[in-house]
Amino acid sequence: MTSSITRSGRGTRSETIRIRRATARDAKRLTRLVRTSRAYEGPYAAMVAGYRVGPDYIETHQVFAAVEPGTDRLLGFYSLVLAPPELDLMFVADDAQGLGIGRLLIGHLCDEAQRAGLTGVRIVSHPPAEGFYRSVGARRTGTCAANPPAVMWDRPELVLPVD
Repeated sequence: MTSSITRSGRGTRSETIRIRRATARDAKRLTRLVRTSRAYEGPYAAMVAGYRVGPDYIETHQVFAAVEPGTDRLLGFYSLVLAPPELDLMFVADDAQGLGIGRLLIGHLCDEAQRAGLTGVRIVSHPPAEGFYRSVGARRTGTCAANPPAVMWDRPELVLPVD
């Protein structure tokens, strides 16, 4: 299954952005998107420095990619863990920020979660992303304490209701 939105490009051009199931062939591009994200610069850089989204991860989890048609350029992706329900990863390419890709991915996630019979999805957020998750309907439920050396800072814990 794919989802899509149409967005206006420069001039009169418009493009349809598709969401499709990620495949093992996407592993290197997903990994690059995680490792180069400006959201993880500075004190957050160590968390993603060696991170890898491997083919085994993609085959094991519900991983979906937002891509431009024709070019199949990766604009963002998310990973949904079904049991227990949790948004494991969500990244939008730096040059695609502000185009509605994150909201498109969240909408797709909610559709997938609803199809799986889930009523809510847990999100342990990167601190700077909490505002985005709250803007799409997630509610703060607590805080996940830092877990050095893997995670050196407290993170907001939220739940995204699935209607």
